[in-house]
Amino acid sequence: MTRVLLFGASGFIGRHTRAALESDPRITEVICPDRTTYDLLDGAPELLVGKLREVAPDAVVNCVGALTGSANQLLRANTLVAVKLLEAVGTAAPRARLVRLGSAGEYGVVPSGVSVSETDPAHPVSEYGVSHLAGTRLFQLAGESGQADAVSVRVFNPIGPGMSEENLLGRAAARIRAALAGGAPEITLGPLSAYRDFVDVRDLAALIVALVLAPELRHRVFNAGSGRSVTAREAVELLAATAGYHGRIREAGAGPPRSTAVGWIRADVSRAGRELGWSPVRDLATSVKDVWAAGEAR
Repeated sequence: MTRVLLFGASGFIGRHTRAALESDPRITEVICPDRTTYDLLDGAPELLVGKLREVAPDAVVNCVGALTGSANQLLRANTLVAVKLLEAVGTAAPRARLVRLGSAGEYGVVPSGVSVSETDPAHPVSEYGVSHLAGTRLFQLAGESGQADAVSVRVFNPIGPGMSEENLLGRAAARIRAALAGGAPEITLGPLSAYRDFVDVRDLAALIVALVLAPELRHRVFNAGSGRSVTAREAVELLAATAGYHGRIREAGAGPPRSTAVGWIRADVSRAGRELGWSPVRDLATSVKDVWAAGEAR
């Protein structure tokens, strides 16, 4: 039986991870500190050590991180938090499994048509990707050396109910909803020609549970994707069709700095299948339908 300390439970991925952990009968308790209890980004390391000693977790899951911001902000949220966790867990809960979320942005540019695997070179082309690769590499080194039972999940493009406007489909859903309400003949988004691997957040959460519960891990990095790639335009058009919106979808401006230079990405998820028995089960149409339905239910 397992006790899990989960950071970032109020975020998009964190909420679904909490639900998946709490629904598994092998997990006895999920403790979710909010930022007033302990702020993983700004809190003193000694307070984190105290929290770990108080909870005595069998696993620690970190869903705290940053998608946007300056290089300094990204490094603090995605790299230094990883360091803080490694050091604190090593001091106060050395036997705990430590799971963090990384990013497909760690890979950088991938040849068109190729499914990228965990053994492929990682050459990030953005500050965001660099910040996550540093965290992943630190976890990998700690796990391989026996310093900590640490593992990183390289998350591709997570979608699903409750996603925010920080992500493309969350942004598109908000603009389609406003256009339907106001009778607008078009919506405007950034460039939509890039190919992306959209993974349902609930499938991602299931992978995190599998990593928490695995008796042992042969590897310290796992891809979390759908294993399929479509253009961003296809995904947005599917969302528009689901919503019953028939207006024009116009492209203008630049894409997010974290992924502008990457025209193609698709995950090879065979490692998680072989070692954890995990595979994504929701298709894009199901995820998109649930993105729209969740917004309508608010």
